[in-house]
Amino acid sequence: MQLEINVVDAFTDTIFKGNSAAVIITENWLSDDLMQSIAFENNLSETAFIIADDKGIYHIRWFSPFTEIAFCGHATLASAFVLFNKNPHLECIKFSAKAVGILTIVQTDDGKIQMDFPNTKPEKVNNIPDSLLAGLSIAPVEVYKNTQAYFVVYNAESDVLTVARDNERLKQLAPLDVVVTCQAKSADYKNYDFISRYFWPANGGDEDPVTGSVHTGLAPLWAERLGKNHLVAYQASRRGGVLDCVVADDRVFISGHAVKYMTGFITIEES
Repeated sequence: MQLEINVVDAFTDTIFKGNSAAVIITENWLSDDLMQSIAFENNLSETAFIIADDKGIYHIRWFSPFTEIAFCGHATLASAFVLFNKNPHLECIKFSAKAVGILTIVQTDDGKIQMDFPNTKPEKVNNIPDSLLAGLSIAPVEVYKNTQAYFVVYNAESDVLTVARDNERLKQLAPLDVVVTCQAKSADYKNYDFISRYFWPANGGDEDPVTGSVHTGLAPLWAERLGKNHLVAYQASRRGGVLDCVVADDRVFISGHAVKYMTGFITIEES
């Protein structure tokens, strides 16, 4: 059995930046074990698997090297990028995923891909878990939480950029991950409204380069704090990535560029 695989750098227009995702399109679902094994072998933040139904809906599942993920933004962007390039006539793509329902994806006039996601605004946490406090070298100013992660708010960009973490401590927060964030204020980040970094030792690895899904919580959080609904975010990982975010009631529209790194084939011996 041969499977075509595309590897795409998402939330960037520059190769070797952003967050890489693998995209595999099949006629029928592979077994869960095989999809997990492929994701482990790829060793990327996510591998997305897609099948199309007879109504033109694309059903999508996301796997980290460790486990199946309920919702992944950058691999959705990568998947849409692959489908738009394979089908230039497509004006809109509808993905279906168990945890988030129908996701509508379009291409914008400036060449970005815009994704329509649920609003997952986090709620403030008054009793901060000891594992979170012990797992970060810099104490939070405030902490929020949604179904994906703890949101640690800092006052200074230097805190976000230099905070050290104890992954063994942060793993104790499973199934939740940790995002650290602050308002962008300095000249270095003058083009952005807020910055962040995302740590996910419980579900995928050490630090995720760019995390689309967590911005469905970050964007509403900062929209309220800054009094604006259109925000530009920068995820300040080593690779870095830019996300345009628009908060509209119960939806968050996240847009970004993508660039192809590789197309190839996986050969699997059938037993």
